[in-house]
Amino acid sequence: MDAPKYQQIRAEIEARITSGELQPGSRVPTEAELREEYGVSRATAQRTLHELAQAGLVVRYRRRGTFVAEGARQENLLRFTDVRQTGPEVPGPHTVHSARVVPAGDADVVLPGLPDTEPVNELRRVKYNEQGEPLAVELTAVPFTLAPHLLGEDLEHLTVLHYFHRTGVPVSTSRMYIEPLLLDEATAALLETPPGVAVLRLRRLTRLADGGLAEAMWHIMRPGLTEFFVEQSVLEVPGNR
Repeated sequence: MDAPKYQQIRAEIEARITSGELQPGSRVPTEAELREEYGVSRATAQRTLHELAQAGLVVRYRRRGTFVAEGARQENLLRFTDVRQTGPEVPGPHTVHSARVVPAGDADVVLPGLPDTEPVNELRRVKYNEQGEPLAVELTAVPFTLAPHLLGEDLEHLTVLHYFHRTGVPVSTSRMYIEPLLLDEATAALLETPPGVAVLRLRRLTRLADGGLAEAMWHIMRPGLTEFFVEQSVLEVPGNR
């Protein structure tokens, strides 16, 4: 099935940014220009620009327009805890380092409330930026009973929260912890960074509607490539056409 129109337009604009066609500070097409060029509704044009801003690729200014973001890649921390998320928390390609079923006690992320013997799907991936540099290492663990077929998915493109929505897993809340730590040798090798460097780990716990654990995950970010911010609109984002 074809991707929604706003995702197709976003992908085209993102490609223009990452290829250098649209340089930092360059003006991005307005809502009216997107509507005329692609023949879409105002809601679709609005959502396209909203998604680009959420990914930190552009900055929007009231009455001035939308411009390609300057400097380091920018990521909205709220994106990591939005249980309605359908796209990746950190946009960009990634590769699978390992995918296995292990007892919860052997997983490399803490799974509060699960017995050590309960099986979980554990997925470790490396995410890259558009220049092919490793951007983050992601470790995800999901109770096997919730997602017995998870490891049979297209793991290079899988977004776990989207998988939950698609398969009817009733996720309800998500909490993130920001933790400083020193990079261990194994993760440093994946990030092509010397061990012992100070990094941030973004750790997320996602809960079911009944309070049970749906997912425990973390991202360890390569230092110097990403700026984080928190921004939340008070306006509802209309659905796409």
